[in-house]
Amino acid sequence: MEQEELEQHMAHENPPFRLRLPRLITDKEIGLGDVIKRITYAMGMESCGGCERRAAALNRRIAFSPRDGRRRG
Repeated sequence: MEQEELEQHMAHENPPFRLRLPRLITDKEIGLGDVIKRITYAMGMESCGGCERRAAALNRRIAFSPRDGRRRG
């Protein structure tokens, strides 16, 4: 399979595992890949194509939910 087909297949396979972390995430759902992307950006690292694919893959696997359990966004 090509990379794009593989990513589409994985997206339909399983929903992301959702975690609620009080005091960390306040108002909207955010994926693990986006968290890592923000941290590396804050450290001055530039993202590349591989970084974007990694972030998308991690976002499909793990998401942090709002404190009250409702999705917003």
